Amino acid sequence: MARKISIFGATGSIGTSTLDLIRRDRANYDVVALSGAGNIALLAAQAKEFHAEIAVTAYAEKLDDLRTALAGTGIEVAAGADAIAEAAARPVSWGMSAIVGAAGLRASLALASHGGILALANKESMVCAGDLLLATCARHGTRLLPVDSEHSALFQALNGEDRQAVRRLILTASGGPFKDFSLEQMRKVTPEQAEKHPTWSMGQRISIDSASMFNKALEVIEAKYLFDCAAGQIEVVVHPQAIIHSMVEFIDHTVISQMSSPDMRGAIGYALHWPARAANPIPPLDFSSLDALGFSSPDESRFPALRLAREALEMGGHAGAVFNGAKEAALDAFTARRIGFLDMAVLVEKALHNRQIESIRDQSQATLATVQEADAAARNIVNENI
Repeated sequence: MARKISIFGATGSIGTSTLDLIRRDRANYDVVALSGAGNIALLAAQAKEFHAEIAVTAYAEKLDDLRTALAGTGIEVAAGADAIAEAAARPVSWGMSAIVGAAGLRASLALASHGGILALANKESMVCAGDLLLATCARHGTRLLPVDSEHSALFQALNGEDRQAVRRLILTASGGPFKDFSLEQMRKVTPEQAEKHPTWSMGQRISIDSASMFNKALEVIEAKYLFDCAAGQIEVVVHPQAIIHSMVEFIDHTVISQMSSPDMRGAIGYALHWPARAANPIPPLDFSSLDALGFSSPDESRFPALRLAREALEMGGHAGAVFNGAKEAALDAFTARRIGFLDMAVLVEKALHNRQIESIRDQSQATLATVQEADAAARNIVNENI
């Protein structure tokens, strides 16, 4: 029997890579729902190719375009955040949450209610509402599998290991395009420069997050929730080759790493076929060509996002939602050329420590509504300080 699946964020890099794997084994999958943002032509083409039951665009103003593109196909169409949440509530046994940003949280929570597998590429769901999402998975018997390459690597390295024997979780970071830039050079960085990642092929927002190391900061927070560890057990090392995706050091000081080509189909394929492994089209590693694997410590004076992530973890409560909401608002301001590259971290720090939202930030019991309140408050603080 074909496996029922849905993919939210289908037109992004994770979504298209997921569908590439599905395409190679088409008979074994029944696509229920696909969602995308503004690329209506691609979303419609995907829905047609994979005979989806429903296609949803995040933009209400794009509904007529999507309806026209899918006229006569019998495929349902819908638009907007509520429609995405409703589509995500349709039962499937495997769901990919790959919408970028806090906007993906509602889809993650809906997919977590099916009792199957939630393949989580939307790290913001865990950053903003880690306890809530994990509790939802536990309540419905849903297995959460991380799809970020770093967290997939940790998940694989920890397979069968005693968690009490873990000393450190070591996330690798490519360092992005500005790892050797001075502060003066970084002050002059443009959005066009920041979105050109030297190793990974990603969308604009994730590429800029990587360039500022905010992406890695989010991954530090995500790792804490995914692997139930102390913040002090999570470290980051810069590894420009992006061959080792993460490492686990145990109390006997041995280290297990996961290595593969920098291709997201590796982590996606692992989640798609888990607990088994299956053939994957990613390029195999040619060890004779790997003349060096370099490592260095991140410079937090130039990339303060990592320090701010640790502060958010120490604060607890809704600090993760504040951190991420502020980061997203600051990123919007940077891409609109309202602020400079280094100003993003300054604004996130102001939001994280703003006394006006302490009561919201420090709430311990999370619901979707309280997370959204913290997110909105952080965005307001950022916009007030620009």
